[in-house]
Amino acid sequence: MTPELAQPPSPAETAAPAAPSQQLPAWYPTWARQLAELYFSGTTCLFALHGNVHDLLACPGPHGEDYANLSEFLASQVFGAWDIVLHYDVGRGLRVLAGADAERLKAMHDYLLPRWGEPATWPRDPDQVLYLIDRLVERTLLEDTPERRKSIGIVFEHAQYLVPAGDLTTLAAGTASRLVRFLGWAQNPYLKRINVAFCLIADKLSEINDRLVQSPYVATIEVPIPDAGTRESFARWATRTANPANVAPADTRKGKTVQAAPESSLPGVAPAVAKTSDVPLAKISQATAEQAAQMANGLSLVSLNVVLAQAQRSGGQIDPATFRQLKKSMIERQCQGLVEFVEPMHTLDLLVGQEAAKQRLTQDAACLGSGQLDATPMGYLICGPVGTGKTFMAECYAGSVGIPVVKLRNFRSKYVGETEGNLELMLRVLRFLGPVVVIIDEADAALGSRQAEGDSGTSARVFAMIASQMGDTRYRGRIVWMLLTSRPDLLPIDLKRQGRAEVHIPLFYPQDDAERAEMFRVMARKNKVTLPGDVLPPMPSDLGLSGADIESVVLSAKRRARAAGRDALDKADLEQAVQSFIPSVQGLEKEMQELAAVLECTDAEFLPSAWRERVAKLNERTRLQERMVALRQLLSE
Repeated sequence: MTPELAQPPSPAETAAPAAPSQQLPAWYPTWARQLAELYFSGTTCLFALHGNVHDLLACPGPHGEDYANLSEFLASQVFGAWDIVLHYDVGRGLRVLAGADAERLKAMHDYLLPRWGEPATWPRDPDQVLYLIDRLVERTLLEDTPERRKSIGIVFEHAQYLVPAGDLTTLAAGTASRLVRFLGWAQNPYLKRINVAFCLIADKLSEINDRLVQSPYVATIEVPIPDAGTRESFARWATRTANPANVAPADTRKGKTVQAAPESSLPGVAPAVAKTSDVPLAKISQATAEQAAQMANGLSLVSLNVVLAQAQRSGGQIDPATFRQLKKSMIERQCQGLVEFVEPMHTLDLLVGQEAAKQRLTQDAACLGSGQLDATPMGYLICGPVGTGKTFMAECYAGSVGIPVVKLRNFRSKYVGETEGNLELMLRVLRFLGPVVVIIDEADAALGSRQAEGDSGTSARVFAMIASQMGDTRYRGRIVWMLLTSRPDLLPIDLKRQGRAEVHIPLFYPQDDAERAEMFRVMARKNKVTLPGDVLPPMPSDLGLSGADIESVVLSAKRRARAAGRDALDKADLEQAVQSFIPSVQGLEKEMQELAAVLECTDAEFLPSAWRERVAKLNERTRLQERMVALRQLLSE
């Protein structure tokens, strides 16, 4: 260690503002304020930025508000008066960033030219680039006087390709050396005393190596999806109708003055918005643009700009149906195809039987529709034997409440860290999309458990992320979870407890002739089939048809009629379809699924009268549990 570094720095060299938050511009976004306060505190010099990192960000410009990407925002607003700002990614290599300040850009090149040569000769290999940066930082540390030390900010975009997630045993030599170098910078106490900062950017934090992001010397900061106010501000800016001068005051970084806004517009920002449309955005009225912003919850500003461009091509108006379809496609794209929007075609009026459950769901839908979010449950567990219409009930509820409904697609991946990254991305969008109904079919298989299952702990981490989000009461009424399963006994109790999936609704096969007749009518209406006057054909009382079975019978009768050249069904078609139908013989499995649904029920009113009377008897629930255990043992043999 050199003598200079061995000596402790003087108080003048280490002094930092006592209250940095008061010196930050008022317009600073929360995440940037958090970064600045952590930096001012001297606890870290390495930041991992994740989340909505590929969006536009508001910042002051020469004529008022302007927009920049994250790298330009860091260069011009966070490190706006620092001596050297470098940007590196594996695609474009190493370059300097200075916003639109030509003099500042020239000063950076003049300093680096005698040390590194012409920019065209700078290395592109990540290991060589990190070595070059390390030498530059070391030279700054070794300067004799603080006045000669350069302030250096380095931005590493797409950092997941530099230090990817993975076990130590699977890391290549180059990846391991880069990880050690970043950890060395983060842990170096001397770097925290001078103006040196490193910013790693990745959309999914889980794709960066855990050794780095979980280090106490590294700060992880999420860049959020824009809220309603940010979207409205962008809409006003995009229409060019409200651009008041808004030059923020100067900021201070450890004794240095940072200009909050450069004298000219950031390069490439205005064209990035204008390129998405063929005509000026001013042709859209401010009212229309603000209407789009209000309806665009969950969208990034880049996606909102696409919506505004679409409105231009439609004559400056926003068609609600077109907007909904465009919004769905944009959000599915933001989630990288991991969620699927479902367009509900039915309401709760179409449900057969289950009157108590239907009444409860109708009341909850009314509370959501009127904005009484504190009176709505966090989620539902809909269970019952196969074919009882669990998915149909969830979609009917979504149709009645009138809010978007999404299904989670398979977000699991064979690659290390990608499963958690996919789930992280989906949850981030869902938080800003609400109110929304999230349907998870086959929840017992999709959500994992606390137990490690030979997948390096992936299932346990997925379970923890889902359970944490489901239990966050800040999103009560904004994210309504509907877990569907025929085996609720396999679902971890952590997800079924009160405060998560609070309401457990069991579904059963039609209980009597009246319910079966109504089920025939509903399935006929669903499949656009006209039934004859006498709806219910003769059938054995012990046939035990489910709703799915009855739908299959109706479609079979329809096929018979079409084969005979008729559009309308007659009674004979229906009778022949019933007589020829053979239901599944998986009696023990269906019995076990029905018992599991009964035992999970949270309200006795949801049960048919026969089951309600039975479970009310003394010790009957214990006997049902014993029967459940016996069935599981029989079926596992």
